[in-house]
Amino acid sequence: MIFPIGDDNVQGGYKPIFSYLFIGLNVLVFLYQFSIGPEADGLFVREFGTIPSEIVNGQDYFTLLTSMFLHGGWMHLIGNMMFLWVFADNIEATIGNIRFALFYILGGVAASAAHIFFNMESVIPAVGASGAISAVLGAYMVMFPKSQIKVLVVYIFSSFNMAAIWFLGLWIGQQLISGIGAILPQNEIVGAGGGVAWWAHIGGFVFGVLAGFLFKGTRPMIENDLDYA
Repeated sequence: MIFPIGDDNVQGGYKPIFSYLFIGLNVLVFLYQFSIGPEADGLFVREFGTIPSEIVNGQDYFTLLTSMFLHGGWMHLIGNMMFLWVFADNIEATIGNIRFALFYILGGVAASAAHIFFNMESVIPAVGASGAISAVLGAYMVMFPKSQIKVLVVYIFSSFNMAAIWFLGLWIGQQLISGIGAILPQNEIVGAGGGVAWWAHIGGFVFGVLAGFLFKGTRPMIENDLDYA
């Protein structure tokens, strides 16, 4: 298992206010989920998570937003927040605070739409920031393909660098393989899916790639010569 733990930061530009604000909100909401206990948390998730069958029937559209700030466990939260911390600041530093906030939210909605399309009858709540974060990853691959990503190999606790286009290319490749497996008959790929909203990841990433081409010509407004981590 590998995780990104750092990257080449954009010099100057806009301060990544929303990148860190979204991390803070996700952590605070999860701490609330943890504090109310498993039973109440289950009800909370059913109330504010995105349930595809309800969205298809025109109910609870607000959950397309609220579900982005819910998580199913500590590892779910930590993994998502690590990706958000590494990749979001460069995007926000380049395109600006308000545009980044709108991009992030719309990316999350696009990710949910893709998940719903492939799971229209599902009554299982979908939660997590990974759809919106996938949009960030898609934009990052287009805008900063040569950026060096510092990757931690968990099993041997060692790290190395690799270009963003390779790291993110491998990442989306895994999502595509798993997503296709999840919609094939179970007698072809047994147990594919594993409770992960693969198509939310794919949908968010595609949205991010398209947005990345729109943002690619953007240049950061240089406020000073510091790096924003």
